Amino acid sequence: MTTLSDFLPDLTGTTFFKTATGLQEIQHRSLGLPALIRRVLVLVDGKRSGKELAAFAGGEENIQEVLNQLMEYGCIDTQTGEKPVAATPVAPFSALEPGDYAAELAGLPHAALRSTKEIEIARNFMVNTTNGIFGQNMRLSLIKSLLACQSAEELRQVYPAWAGNMASTEASAKGLPELCARLFVVL
Repeated sequence: MTTLSDFLPDLTGTTFFKTATGLQEIQHRSLGLPALIRRVLVLVDGKRSGKELAAFAGGEENIQEVLNQLMEYGCIDTQTGEKPVAATPVAPFSALEPGDYAAELAGLPHAALRSTKEIEIARNFMVNTTNGIFGQNMRLSLIKSLLACQSAEELRQVYPAWAGNMASTEASAKGLPELCARLFVVL
């Protein structure tokens, strides 16, 4: 008997990442995905292959169809040999002109590759460093902007304001390169 999986490409050796649609689906459940498909979506992290995800989907015979459905919904995409990461490393913070925030962010992995956990860590890091340096809730508009961010892309849009605040005092500007290096691991 011929099944749908007989016509699908072998995805077990492929690595997947969540798209913006996939991240939104995890937060809002707007597509109404069945439990198995949603579970696999949650587990897609840009590191696990289809074969590794198969253990959570009842085996390799099921994972093919689950991954194809997630791709059809636009929730995941394949991670080809050319990752959506800039080819050149980010210039050291001190080598950049003050306020050249786009250059700092250019070398980071694609925002869609960041997991929910990494986004939460980045958001908390930015809030905690702001409160730690300027005092609890002394930069309320920045704190509110950071807390409203639900994706890596949104955090990257607030990053210039955060970095500008951090660079505004001599003491915090001194430690800014180290703070940025730690932040960029998860942002």
